[in-house]
Amino acid sequence: MIKRILIICLMAVVAVTSVAQSSKKVKDLQKQRKEALQSIAKTDKELKTTKKSALQSLHQLNKLTAEITKHKEVIAVLNAEISNINKQERKINETISRLEKDLNAKKEAYAKAIRGIAGRNSGYETLMFVFSSNSLNQSYRRIRYLREYSAWRKKEAIKISEQQAELEKKKAELAKTRAEKNAVLGKRTDAANKLKQKEKSQKEVVADLKKKEKELQKELNAQRKQAAALNRRIEQLIAEEARRAAEEARRAAEAAKKAANADKKSGKNASASAGEVRKSQTKGGYAMTKDELELSNSFSQNKGRLPMPLSGKYMIVGHFGQQQHQELKYVQVNSSGIDIQTTPGTTARSVFNGVVTRVFVMPGYNSSVIIRHGNYLTIYSNLSEVFVKAGDKVTTRQSIGRIYSDPEENNRTVLHFQLWKETTKLNPEPWLNK
Repeated sequence: MIKRILIICLMAVVAVTSVAQSSKKVKDLQKQRKEALQSIAKTDKELKTTKKSALQSLHQLNKLTAEITKHKEVIAVLNAEISNINKQERKINETISRLEKDLNAKKEAYAKAIRGIAGRNSGYETLMFVFSSNSLNQSYRRIRYLREYSAWRKKEAIKISEQQAELEKKKAELAKTRAEKNAVLGKRTDAANKLKQKEKSQKEVVADLKKKEKELQKELNAQRKQAAALNRRIEQLIAEEARRAAEEARRAAEAAKKAANADKKSGKNASASAGEVRKSQTKGGYAMTKDELELSNSFSQNKGRLPMPLSGKYMIVGHFGQQQHQELKYVQVNSSGIDIQTTPGTTARSVFNGVVTRVFVMPGYNSSVIIRHGNYLTIYSNLSEVFVKAGDKVTTRQSIGRIYSDPEENNRTVLHFQLWKETTKLNPEPWLNK
């Protein structure tokens, strides 16, 4: 009996030990799984960070390149300013030289004249000069000569005084010009130093990106797909509008034809006004109303004078069309618009009067707004908040939405802006008053 109890107790101890060991093993496995998941999550995060880092480096490079271009433009303007100041300085020096030469000649002539009459300074000598005349007429001539000579002396003295004042004025002007020149030279030195720093940073970023070429190519391919999808969507929406406008024009024409037949039967003058509601202005293009045609013409006439599509400070970091990257030979960009970097909180604004035709969302571009200006269209992409809706009439410089700031890229805020005429993409930069 006791033996049986001992066996049962031993089996219980073994079972408890086994359960405890099993429980510990489960906990160990759970811990390993948790650690593995954490490791995977960390790796994923590192991979994502690496990918973002490559793209961030490219964005940084594009910004640096734009800043370098701006610095070079500033230096070019300063050089032109210095050149103009140098011209002014030469002219002033020439004027000073001429004035000094003329003034010295006047002083010398005046001194010579004074020395010539030094012996006749007294009233007695003057009277003797007059009374020693051979005739009365000669006396009158000598008196007139003395008067004219006295007047000449006074005039010459005034002229010399005025010329001295003019000379001092020109010397003061020269000093001011030289001070301006020194200030501009200082600005140019400062701009050159900043340019040097930016170019150094640019080289460092380029060297970093060369190490991440594969990662960057992958990110760029993803961006190209997003851009292509955006363009397809825009083309689709434009085509839908063109079909809708064409259908409206067809219905209006049929209504006008019926009205004309009815008027003809009743003997009234036929009116085709209903059929003139929309007329296609280009073969196969968007059928515009009379108001839209006027708006389109007005938009076209304002080429080069359209305001920037955002408020506040900006920098164009991406340009239109297919381009080889200035610094990265393996990077080619083909953009349907321009990318404008600005500060967080900035709003996008309409560049001209028009009508909002579409508000839509696309991956990589957040919200987008299309505004029609006759047969011209402007597209504002990468908005985090939209203030308008389809059908709204907007005016020039009206805010239409807030530009998205990417928290994962240090709040990088970029508006993607496009300009189309019908289905043809245009370079927006020549249209904007930058």
